[in-house]
Amino acid sequence: MRAVVHDSFGSPDVLAIREIEKPTPADDEVLVRVRAASVNPVEWYGVAGRPWVGRPQMGFLKPKESRVGVDFAGMVEVVGKDVTQFQPGDEVFGGRSGAFAEYVCVRDEGAVVAKPANVTFEEAAAVPVAALTALQGLRDKGQVQPGHKVLINGASGGVGTFAVQIAKALGAEVTAVCSTRNVELVRSLGADHVIDYTREDFTRSDRCYDLMLDVAGSRSWSECRRVLDPQATLVIIGAPKGTRLLGPLSHIVKVRLAALRSSQKVVFFMAKVNKADMEVLRELLEAGKVTPVIDRRYELSEIADALRYLGEGHAQGKIVLTV
Repeated sequence: MRAVVHDSFGSPDVLAIREIEKPTPADDEVLVRVRAASVNPVEWYGVAGRPWVGRPQMGFLKPKESRVGVDFAGMVEVVGKDVTQFQPGDEVFGGRSGAFAEYVCVRDEGAVVAKPANVTFEEAAAVPVAALTALQGLRDKGQVQPGHKVLINGASGGVGTFAVQIAKALGAEVTAVCSTRNVELVRSLGADHVIDYTREDFTRSDRCYDLMLDVAGSRSWSECRRVLDPQATLVIIGAPKGTRLLGPLSHIVKVRLAALRSSQKVVFFMAKVNKADMEVLRELLEAGKVTPVIDRRYELSEIADALRYLGEGHAQGKIVLTV
């Protein structure tokens, strides 16, 4: 089968399509024929080998794991003898390392669920990492309750477009921050208020929020705290690429240290890809409460171009690979 691999760190040009052995599912696994996948910042950092402080996990001189990708959607082709939840022909989506390939094997109890009939393979593939990040950031780290006022800084990207919709589904009043070209898109997703950061400084607003979900990582703690209620939470999702050594960690550490003596809480986390939350997302998709936003589509063979576009930081919603 064809799969995306990289034997060294560097620009997206280090990626290659290689013929590797088609996997055989274990007794508790399903073999999925991948129809679509999607790109996330985690792949950009993994291919670049940045930040350098992460090299013990990624590999010092070359990647410990040559395969790339997490998000996938496709059709079950073979099931192991102990599998009870799926059968051949089922349409599914989920998260699994090495997803940029024609086939993946996933545990029956792993992060794979049935694809709703009202979404395409491409739309389903856009969901896992970005939507899980939004869901867990809002529900678990931000503890959003109905009626809470939520500010989403960076509302037009992969995580941001899901965050606006999920926050609304959780009953929040949503204020979204984005650039001029994305105002109408974000408003169409259900945001109650949209701030164009090129025309208005949201940190100088007279509004205060129960939660700020910071996807852009574009403002300092002293600026953010101005619009946070005394017991509010700032959940950091993203940050600028930063230096080769520390990458986005430099911004995250600065904000957390600056907030140490504050009554307001600062949280940073990485999403956990799991079946229970994938089921939550499946229900939201099926109910029409969440609709994936796809900016561009690329063929699997165009993965370098897709990752390069992601690295530019201007995507509206998600970037999808067709397989």
